[in-house]
Parts: sequence; structure tokens; C-alpha cells
Amino acid sequence: MSPHSRLSPRRPAAVLVLVIAGLMMLAPFTVDAYLPSFHAIAAEFGVGQAAVQQTLSLYLVAFGAMMLFYGPAADSFGRKRVVLLALLVYVLMTIWAAVSQSIIELIAARVGQGLSAGAATVIGRALVRDLFTGSEAQRVMANVMLIFSAAPAAAPIIGGWLHDWFGWRSVFWLLVGLALLLMLATWRLLPETIAREQRQSFAPGFVLRSYGRALTHPRYMLLVMTFAMLFGGMFLYIAAAPVILIDHLGQSETDFWKFFVPMVTGMILGSRLTSFLSSRLSMSATMVIGLGISGLAVGYNLVQVLLQSTDSAPSVWLTVTPITFYSMGMATALPALNIIALDYWPAQRGLASALQGSMQMAFAGAISGLLVAWLADSLLALATGMAVLYLAALSLWLLWWLGDRCASSG
Repeated sequence: MSPHSRLSPRRPAAVLVLVIAGLMMLAPFTVDAYLPSFHAIAAEFGVGQAAVQQTLSLYLVAFGAMMLFYGPAADSFGRKRVVLLALLVYVLMTIWAAVSQSIIELIAARVGQGLSAGAATVIGRALVRDLFTGSEAQRVMANVMLIFSAAPAAAPIIGGWLHDWFGWRSVFWLLVGLALLLMLATWRLLPETIAREQRQSFAPGFVLRSYGRALTHPRYMLLVMTFAMLFGGMFLYIAAAPVILIDHLGQSETDFWKFFVPMVTGMILGSRLTSFLSSRLSMSATMVIGLGISGLAVGYNLVQVLLQSTDSAPSVWLTVTPITFYSMGMATALPALNIIALDYWPAQRGLASALQGSMQMAFAGAISGLLVAWLADSLLALATGMAVLYLAALSLWLLWWLGDRCASSG
């Protein structure tokens, strides 16, 4: 069965791209929408910022861990059934978050959100590879990321407005409505892409052996870790955004657009660039360009921080500009990186997508829970942290590239 034969004539590719992008937007929207409310949540519950930060870091840990379940489940029971059940649980957990009466309740509800939100990300990424091949898959992944990229920009802006108008709980009611809309779109518009004869066993032994093979596959794991480190460089700034904007730059809860709109503009430009390059250059060459852009941004970031170190009030735009270019480079490299990683496991793309996403989110959770608290007091420390994460990503990618060259010449 060819990929296009699974497309219903009443479900054109553009519609499927919108649904898949919406599913993949849910997790970043859940991360970013309530960031402007951190200080208000801390004040209402009488806790410090470190306690509120745990609502983010533990969400990410739960999100990343549960992905390991959703990948094999989607390979075994089908994409559509799994994502609908997970969205239902997400709605219930988000309602709990909206009515929480203590920081402990809110943390527990956020963990519940994390446990359920992973299905949308895992299955959304696998669906792209189920339905499209080659350079077309790279273009579709870029288009999905283009729409998906709107979430980190729109979420804190909308969240800041809602916080200002109705209080922080209104942000979670918005997420309830978004999840219900995605459930309806998934039910009515999303096809099932895994035929019964193609489904994999869900037996624990088979799943564990499959993960074992993936974890010990050096070339696949190099790409997975490259993805995690490269994304981590940007996520360090996302998780630290409340401290950067409010404490370092003197902005308010409604000024988060000054950080997220430029960052997501960079992601949109990167998605457009990789779409343009997909039919002109190899995937490896596209990754080289993306990594090069991010590398230049890292250097620029260190320079501008050092030049502003004597200023009493650092410039918002000088601080944000290198993050914009970093996100552009990352968005240029990631579609090709995703496609190549999934191609190592054509019969178990759900599992491969799950492990990739789990490593990414677990690492992001560690950054939120550990590195942000350690580095956020200084813009120079944050810039240095981004540089270290980027250099780690570049080193891992170079190891993969050398192995790929050796395999090709052999």
C-alpha cells in the first residue's frame, strides 16, 4: 500500500497537516501558556518560584516518560484510538489543574497532563512518516512544524492576556477547550494509518526488546541525542523566560510576546528554509545549514551578553535576537533529523518517535528542574549554558555524519 493510498479523497493532505500540527501543538501550548502566571501562582499559594517551577519540570518528566508507552501502543492498537483516549484523560487532568486549591494539587494535575499529552506528539510525528515519503515527507514535516511553531509564540501571549483579564485559572480552561476541539477533529478527520496486519505486538517482552534494540542502535541514538541537545539549548531560554523577562529585563506579564514572537518567527523562517531546500539538497546538507545558523547564533549570543554586561538594564531586543536565529537554525535542521531517525525503524515508527520524544522531553525536564535554577540568575550563565548544549549537539551530529560517510563508502 503506498502512502498516498491511505489518504481519503475527502481528507486532503492540507486537512491532515492541520490536524497533525494541532496535535503536536498541544504539548508546547501546555508548557508555555501559563508561564506569565508563575509569579501570581506563587503568590496565591504562598510558595517560592522553585516550587512553581516544579509544575513545569515534573510535567515534562511525566510527558517524556509516558511517550515510551504511547509509541508501542500506537503501533499495536492504531494511532486514532490511542490519541482519542489520551486526549480524554488530558481534559480531565486540565480541569483538575483549573480548580486546584494548593500547589501540591496543581503539581499533581500537571503530572497528569504530562502523562496524557505525550500521545499527541508521538502519534503526530509518526503520522507524517506513515503518510509521506522522501523529500515530500521532509516538506510535510516542515509544514507541520511551521504551524506547530505558532504555539510557543501564541501560548504565552494568550496566557498573559487571560491572566490579566481573568486570572491564571482561565489559562487552564482555555486548554480544556483546545483539547476538546482536537478530540473532535481527530475523531472526524484523522484516518487510521496502521492496517491490522501491520500492527506490532504489545507484549511487554517484545516492547522491551524493541526498546533495547533502539537504545543500542548507535546511529539512531546519535540523532536522538543530537535532537535533545539542540532543542535543549532553546528550551533553556523558554523555561527561564519568566526570570529573563520580568527580573532581568524589567518586563510585565503581558510582555512575553517580545520574547516568543521573535523566537517563533525564527522557527517559521527555518521551516520555510528547509521546505525550500528539501528538493534541492540532501537531508544531511540541510542539517549542516541548520546547525551552522544555530552555531553563529550561539557565538552572537555570547558576544552581545558580554557587551551588555555593564549595562544596568539589558536591551530586550539584543537579548532576544540571537535566540531568534538559534531557533531558525534548529527548525531548519530538525525535519531532516526527524525523518532520518524514524527511517531506521520503518515497522515501528511509533516506538521510534516515542523514544526520540521521550529523550527530548526528559532532557528538557532536567533543564527546567536543574539548569534553570542554577543559571537563570545571570544572562551570561544562560548564554554559556546554551553554548555548551549546542557544542554537545554538534559533536554528536559529527559522530553520526562520520559514521554515515563510512557506511556509504563501505
